Amino acid sequence: MQREQMKRILYIPFDHLHRNYGALKAADPKQDVIAFVESARMRTGRPWHKERLFFLISSARHFAQSLEDDGFTVEYIKAPTTIDGLDEISKKHKKLPIICAEPSSFRAYADLKNYGVSFIDNDFFLTPRPLFNQWASEQKSYLMENFYRKQRTRLNILMEGKDPVGGAWNFDKENRLPPPKKYEGPKYLEHKRDEIDKQVAKELDHTPTTTWATTRKGALAQLQNFIDNHFADFGPLEDAMTTDNWALHHSLLSPYLNNGLLHPTEVIHAAMKAFKTGSVPIESAEGFIRQVIGWREYVNGMYWFLGPDYRNNNQLAATGPLLPLFGDPNKTQMNCMKQTVTDINDRAWVHHIPRLMLLSNLALITGTNPQAFLDWMREVFIDASEWVMVPNVIGMGVHADGGQMMTKPYAAGGAYISRMSNYCKGCAYNPKLRVGDDACPFTTLYWDFLDRHKETFAKNHRMSQQIFGLKRLSDLPELKERAKEVIEGLQKGII
Repeated sequence: MQREQMKRILYIPFDHLHRNYGALKAADPKQDVIAFVESARMRTGRPWHKERLFFLISSARHFAQSLEDDGFTVEYIKAPTTIDGLDEISKKHKKLPIICAEPSSFRAYADLKNYGVSFIDNDFFLTPRPLFNQWASEQKSYLMENFYRKQRTRLNILMEGKDPVGGAWNFDKENRLPPPKKYEGPKYLEHKRDEIDKQVAKELDHTPTTTWATTRKGALAQLQNFIDNHFADFGPLEDAMTTDNWALHHSLLSPYLNNGLLHPTEVIHAAMKAFKTGSVPIESAEGFIRQVIGWREYVNGMYWFLGPDYRNNNQLAATGPLLPLFGDPNKTQMNCMKQTVTDINDRAWVHHIPRLMLLSNLALITGTNPQAFLDWMREVFIDASEWVMVPNVIGMGVHADGGQMMTKPYAAGGAYISRMSNYCKGCAYNPKLRVGDDACPFTTLYWDFLDRHKETFAKNHRMSQQIFGLKRLSDLPELKERAKEVIEGLQKGII
C-alpha cells in the first residue's frame, strides 16, 4: 500500500481489540494506518502479574497480525511510552491526523488529548457516558439496583412489556448456595499456545497457563463453553468458594470484555439465546446478565462520573501497610487467604466473592491504606482495568468513599466465610471464636472494626443491628486486645 494514499492513523489501545467497534468500525485498508504501541511503561511501570502482561501483549499482537492478514497497513511499535510510539508512527506517515476511540482511563485520555489525538465515542460499553452522567446527576444516591432496572427497561432485556421476566428484578436470594461437597463440575477450556504466544512468553520470562485465550477465536470458544457447560448452574453457585474447583461456573469472560476481544452485545445475545431455549433457569440468566449490563456498566459510568480524584478517597482514615500475605500466601495461616492468593499467583484471577469478601474485607477490617490495596489489586488481576478497580475497591471493597457508592461497608466475620466456602475445614482458626489464639482473624477483626468506627456508622440504618450487637459483647476489652495481636501478627506474616 502506498503511504501517500493514507489519510488517517487509527490508534488502537490494547483494550480496543475489536473490528466492529471503536476506531476500527469504519476503517478502510486503502486510507487508514492502524497503530499499536507496546510501551515499556506498560511492562515496567508497576510490578504487574506476568500472566496479565502475557495476556494483554499477546492478544494485541495476535489482533494486529489479523488486521495485517486482512490487508491493513499496521504499525506495531515498541517504545518507551505510548506518546513516543505515536510520535514515531506519526513522523513515518507525514503526521497524518490520529484518531482513537475515547480511552478507558483519565491518564490515557489526558496524554492522548495533549498530544493532539482526536477522539470518537467509546462504544465498547452499552451505556454512552453522557447517558450515564444524565442518570447519575438525577439521583439522590447512586444505587446500582436503580441503574440496573433502568438498563433492563432501556435495552429491553429480560422484560415482558414493562415488567421483569419471572416477576422480579433480581434473584439474589436464590443465588447464595454454599459449595456442594467434593464438587468438580465441567472443566474449563485450555488454550494451546502458538508462536506469537511463545515469543511473548519468552520476552517476559514467563510460563503462561493455558487458561486464557489470546485470540478472538479463543475468546468466542470461551463464551460458547460457558453457555453450553456452565451458564445454567452459574446463578445458585456464583457466591460459593471451594478448594475443589477454582472457578465453579463463572464465565471467565471479563478479560475478553475488558480488552475488547468480546463485546457485551455479543455476550448478552448469546446469553439471551440460551435462556430462550428454556435450558437456563431465570436465576442464572438474570444473575449473569446483571453482571454485564448492570454492574459492569455501572462501575464504568461511576469511574468517569466521580472524576480522577475519587481514587484518593480515604474517609475511614485507614493508614495500615499492605499485609505481607497479599504478596506471599505463605505469610499467613488462614486457609481462605492462602488459597485465594495462591490462585491469584497461579492464574491472575479469582471470582468476585473472594475479591470482595476475602481480599477487600480483610483490607477493610485491618485498616489497610486503600490506595496501597488498590495498587495491589490493579497489579495482580488479569482483568484489572483502571476503570474497573477504582470504583470497585474505593467504593465497594474498602468503603473509602464514605458511602458514595455503597450504603454500607462489606465487612464480615468468619461466619460468612464458613457458610459460603469449605476454606474453614482444617484451618488453624475457628470462625465461631472472637477471642483466643485459635479465634478466626476475620471474626475478631470484624467486631473490632465495628467498634473502631461505631460513631461513623451509628446513623447508618443498614448498620444499626451490627452496631447494636457490640453492646451485647461481654468480652469486648479482651477482643480489642486480641485484635491488636492479630493485626501485628498479620503485618509480621505469622497469622
